[in-house]
Amino acid sequence: MSLIVKCPTCGRSLVWSAQQAYRPFCSERCRLIDLGEWATESYAIPVNEPMDEPEPDEQDWPPPDRDS
Repeated sequence: MSLIVKCPTCGRSLVWSAQQAYRPFCSERCRLIDLGEWATESYAIPVNEPMDEPEPDEQDWPPPDRDS
């Protein structure tokens, strides 16, 4: 039984096999279109960046230990 997948670029159905040189794409054209989308930053991996914490003011620091 063969696995049928859809090309991520054009949606065309294709058989997933070792003979399919451009998998998961159906053709070199679709592969290059996808590469171009990444290169122009049309595609991006979402990142949850932490909120920047404000730098503490010097007055927020405890006084230096004078005994040492």
